[in-house]
Amino acid sequence: MSGAAASEPEPYREKFKAREVYTKVADPCEAAAKASMDCLDKNDYKRSQCLHLFEAYRECKKTWISQRRADRRAGKDASLT
Repeated sequence: MSGAAASEPEPYREKFKAREVYTKVADPCEAAAKASMDCLDKNDYKRSQCLHLFEAYRECKKTWISQRRADRRAGKDASLT
Protein backbone atom coordinates (compact mmCIF):
# COMPACT_ATOMS: atom_id res chain seq x y z
CA MET A 1 0.00 0.00 0.00
CA SER A 2 1.47 3.34 -0.93
CA GLY A 3 1.56 6.19 1.56
CA ALA A 4 -0.59 8.46 -0.62
CA ALA A 5 -3.30 5.83 -1.07
CA ALA A 6 -3.32 5.04 2.64
CA SER A 7 -3.76 8.69 3.58
CA GLU A 8 -7.06 8.89 1.70
CA PRO A 9 -9.97 7.43 3.65
CA GLU A 10 -12.50 5.25 1.94
CA PRO A 11 -15.74 7.18 1.51
CA TYR A 12 -17.17 6.69 4.98
CA ARG A 13 -20.79 6.83 3.87
CA GLU A 14 -20.16 3.82 1.59
CA LYS A 15 -18.22 2.13 4.38
CA PHE A 16 -21.26 2.49 6.65
CA LYS A 17 -23.61 1.20 3.94
CA ALA A 18 -21.44 -1.88 3.39
CA ARG A 19 -21.77 -2.97 7.01
CA GLU A 20 -24.45 -5.50 7.78
CA VAL A 21 -25.29 -3.62 10.98
CA TYR A 22 -24.92 0.15 11.15
CA THR A 23 -22.53 1.36 13.82
CA LYS A 24 -20.53 4.54 14.19
CA VAL A 25 -17.45 2.39 14.69
CA ALA A 26 -16.87 1.83 10.95
CA ASP A 27 -13.43 3.21 10.14
CA PRO A 28 -12.67 4.14 6.53
CA CYS A 29 -9.00 4.34 7.53
CA GLU A 30 -8.80 0.78 8.80
CA ALA A 31 -6.61 -0.29 5.85
CA ALA A 32 -4.02 2.32 6.87
CA ALA A 33 -4.26 1.24 10.51
CA LYS A 34 -3.82 -2.41 9.57
CA ALA A 35 -0.83 -1.59 7.35
CA SER A 36 0.90 0.26 10.20
CA MET A 37 0.27 -2.59 12.65
CA ASP A 38 1.46 -5.18 10.12
CA CYS A 39 4.62 -3.12 9.64
CA LEU A 40 5.24 -3.18 13.39
CA ASP A 41 4.76 -6.95 13.44
CA LYS A 42 7.24 -7.43 10.59
CA ASN A 43 9.85 -5.09 12.09
CA ASP A 44 9.90 -6.37 15.69
CA TYR A 45 7.92 -3.33 16.88
CA LYS A 46 10.59 -0.82 15.87
CA ARG A 47 8.34 2.17 15.37
CA SER A 48 11.00 4.11 13.47
CA GLN A 49 10.71 1.57 10.63
CA CYS A 50 7.01 2.33 10.18
CA LEU A 51 6.75 6.08 10.69
CA HIS A 52 5.63 6.66 7.09
CA LEU A 53 2.63 4.39 7.65
CA PHE A 54 1.71 6.06 10.92
CA GLU A 55 1.85 9.45 9.19
CA ALA A 56 -0.39 8.13 6.39
CA TYR A 57 -2.87 6.90 9.00
CA ARG A 58 -2.87 10.29 10.77
CA GLU A 59 -3.48 12.08 7.48
CA CYS A 60 -6.30 9.66 6.63
CA LYS A 61 -7.98 10.32 9.98
CA LYS A 62 -7.63 14.11 9.58
CA THR A 63 -9.21 13.91 6.12
CA TRP A 64 -12.03 11.69 7.39
CA ILE A 65 -12.80 13.97 10.33
CA SER A 66 -12.90 17.04 8.06
CA GLN A 67 -15.22 15.19 5.64
CA ARG A 68 -17.56 14.33 8.50
CA ARG A 69 -17.56 17.92 9.77
CA ALA A 70 -18.31 19.26 6.30
CA ASP A 71 -21.15 16.77 5.89
CA ARG A 72 -22.64 17.73 9.26
CA ARG A 73 -22.43 21.41 8.38
CA ALA A 74 -24.17 20.66 5.08
CA GLY A 75 -26.93 18.80 6.93
CA LYS A 76 -26.03 15.35 5.66
CA ASP A 77 -26.86 12.51 8.02
CA ALA A 78 -24.11 9.94 8.57
CA SER A 79 -26.68 7.29 9.48
CA LEU A 80 -27.65 7.04 5.78
CA THR A 81 -31.33 6.58 6.51
